[in-house]
Amino acid sequence: MSKISKFFKGGGSAASKGRGGPSPQEALARLRETEEMLSKKQEYLETRIERELAVARQHGTKNKRAALQALKRKKRYEKQLNQIDGTLSTIEFQREALENSHTNTEVLKNMGYAAQAMKKVHENMDLNKIDDLMQDITEQQDVAQEISDAISNRAAFGDEFDEDELMAELEELEQEELNKGMRDVRLPSVPSTSLPSRPGKMPPCHFAFLMIKPCLSTRRRAEDEDEMKKLAAWAS
Repeated sequence: MSKISKFFKGGGSAASKGRGGPSPQEALARLRETEEMLSKKQEYLETRIERELAVARQHGTKNKRAALQALKRKKRYEKQLNQIDGTLSTIEFQREALENSHTNTEVLKNMGYAAQAMKKVHENMDLNKIDDLMQDITEQQDVAQEISDAISNRAAFGDEFDEDELMAELEELEQEELNKGMRDVRLPSVPSTSLPSRPGKMPPCHFAFLMIKPCLSTRRRAEDEDEMKKLAAWAS
């Protein structure tokens, strides 16, 4: 058995005997401490490598033996540094896997709590009562829509009268007014004397004709004005 196996076996035996193994939080804390320790060891080795390189440059060919010893030490430090790099990569992978496993465990645990809570809530629910409730809600919505439609419709006050009859009565009133206006209008009589051959002074009777104007309907007034224009042109 390797020293590392003995170390982990011995270090975790006390905790595992009492509680059946470390918790994820404890394991993650241990891994972070190990990462921190190895990172400090990396910094130390990098410093020693730079120092040995400086020694090798200092002696050079003047003292080959000392320079070679410095380079050998540098190689050993580089080998240890590479080993630490691999160890850190393994520890980082293990820590990330443990963190993901712990997260998944917590998620599943919370989902289980939620499922139990939903089950407890649904224990007091009756599907038949829910169907009846939804049916009542639908019926009340229909009633509310009918009430809204009835309120929004325009009140038909006065619609009991026939519109066609009212229009016929209005036309009769207009015709009576037109007939009355035609009875009140008197057309001028045509003069019996012969008209002068050349234009001259207009007789008084012709002037009277031009002064007559209709007084009632617009249509009759236009016809009278046309007749007076024709008489005036004929008299002149």
